[in-house]
Amino acid sequence: MGFHEVRFPTSLSFGSAGGPERRTEVVTLANGYEERNSPWAQSRRRYDAGMGVRSLDDVAQLIAFFEARQGKLYGFRWKDWADYKSCLPSSDPAPTDQDIGFGDGVTVQFALSKSYTSGAESYARPIAKPVVGSVRVAVDGAELPPAAFSVDTAAGLISLLAPPTVGAIVSAGYEFDVPVRFDTDHILTSVASFQAGDVPDVPVIEVRV
Repeated sequence: MGFHEVRFPTSLSFGSAGGPERRTEVVTLANGYEERNSPWAQSRRRYDAGMGVRSLDDVAQLIAFFEARQGKLYGFRWKDWADYKSCLPSSDPAPTDQDIGFGDGVTVQFALSKSYTSGAESYARPIAKPVVGSVRVAVDGAELPPAAFSVDTAAGLISLLAPPTVGAIVSAGYEFDVPVRFDTDHILTSVASFQAGDVPDVPVIEVRV
C-alpha cells in the first residue's frame, strides 16, 4: 500500500469533524433477544477534511495536497486534535503514560499502543505513526535517555539497545498521527458556493498499516 510520510496541514485539520467507527452485526432472534458480533478487532476513524477550510487560500492548499496524494492512491498522516497524545489532552506526554510490554531478558523491540479504559473494560489501540521527536520511554518507571532507544516512526516500533530484565515494565509517552487516505477521488467546490458559506465535502478514512 502506498503511503506518504507527510502530515495533512494541521491548520486545515483543526476544526474538522470525525472520530472512531465500529462495525457491529446485530441479529434479532425470534424471542426478542439479540446476537451481536463484530468482524473488526480494531476501530477505524473517519474525518471530514472540508470542515477546516475557511478561505480560498485554504481551498488551494487542500487541492494541492489532494493532487500530490493522487486522490485515494496514497495514504498520509492526519492529526486528530481530539486524540493525538498518549495522555489526556491537557497534559504533556510522560514516559510512564502507556505500558507497552514486559521484559523477558531477550526482547528489545516493542510496539506502541494506547489503552482506552472505562470501568473494568479496556481497548488497546495500536499506534503506528508516532510523531518524530515526541517519544519518551521508561523501564520500571525510570526514563531512558534518547541514546538508549530508537523509534521507527513509520511503524510505531521502539527498539532498546539492551533488553529489559525479566518482568520489567516497558512504558512510553508520545504524540501520534492517524494513518489515513482520502475517501474520494474528487473535490467539488466553487468560488460562488464557498463565498455563500458552503465548504467542500472531503471525507478521510483511517487505513491499516
